Amino acid sequence: MPSFAFNGKTIETDDEGYLQILDNWNKEIAEYLAKEEGITLTEKHWELIEWVRDYFFKFQVAPAIKSLIKEVGKLENLPDKKEANKFIYELFPEGPAKQLAKIAGLPKPTGCV
Repeated sequence: MPSFAFNGKTIETDDEGYLQILDNWNKEIAEYLAKEEGITLTEKHWELIEWVRDYFFKFQVAPAIKSLIKEVGKLENLPDKKEANKFIYELFPEGPAKQLAKIAGLPKPTGCV
């Protein structure tokens, strides 16, 4: 099983780098995963990471991209879905659903290839 060493601990992942044990996640691991993805986390990233984690633990599933776009529109006071979608892709350019879930320490969203 794939893994990486972090602060003297072995962190198991799947073949794509998603954490196998959700309890292994913390903010330092999020920073590490983001760096692996080529992302430097900002306050805006953290707002979405916290929101997506709250959503996941409330509903036991990652939010649909439509829900994410709606939340970003509210958080950023953006005028429409197109602007919210653009904003999300600026933060997570390789695919917001997948990158956001990975950095947030959540399983790969269903429906993502």
